[in-house]
Amino acid sequence: MTFKALLVDDERLARQELRELLAEFSDVRIIGEAKNLTEAVDLIKDKKPDIVFLDIQLRQENGFDLLEKVVHNFNLIFVTAFDEFAIRAFEINALDYLLKPVNPKRLKASIDKLYQENAEPVLAVQKLNIDDPIFLNLGDHSHFLQISKISHICASGDYTEVFTISGAAGGNALLVEKSLKEWEDRLPEKSFVRIHRSTIINISQIDSIEVLPNRTMEVSLKNSPKIFTVSRRYASKFKQQFG
Repeated sequence: MTFKALLVDDERLARQELRELLAEFSDVRIIGEAKNLTEAVDLIKDKKPDIVFLDIQLRQENGFDLLEKVVHNFNLIFVTAFDEFAIRAFEINALDYLLKPVNPKRLKASIDKLYQENAEPVLAVQKLNIDDPIFLNLGDHSHFLQISKISHICASGDYTEVFTISGAAGGNALLVEKSLKEWEDRLPEKSFVRIHRSTIINISQIDSIEVLPNRTMEVSLKNSPKIFTVSRRYASKFKQQFG
């Protein structure tokens, strides 16, 4: 599931900082920014966000007034420098209330709430085996692919690009309408690992791992000219794959 997010804050730097923090969450896609309520109303009507991050004091305006101007059919997280509005925020069923400067751990807790609020009851997802074939809908045609033939998978907006072992060298990919989270839930954990918010790799295709002076890790794959970075968020799980 991908959540469309709108940032509403009159301070450009505040929006930029929040945008950078949200970049760590692959299922949150920022579809717009507004510096006042007029812009926010237009974007909400046009883009229909799933989540709005809203400052309360917007120069001469009050963030609470936004809810009187639009149909409140989105999740709402207040982001403000003042704690005195928290009770009112939760009275109108805000999902969360974050104080500036935003703490990354508190933001993650808010995003976790977002998942919980929008979760649909589903059957347990069955993990694929490395030798299983998978049926991919590619829009105008379909394609059967054996899981073991996947080199790596990269996020591409609401889609993912699936690079096969034979096609990775030439940069050829299959564009699939499936999120990286869906792939992560189904791929065998012993064979595939997520290394970045935008990348999953086949462990058997790793050619080399380099640890840089800043302790960041870079991974080279056997059939791809691209160098992949292991982000800090996924570094621990990546290391666990190798004991």
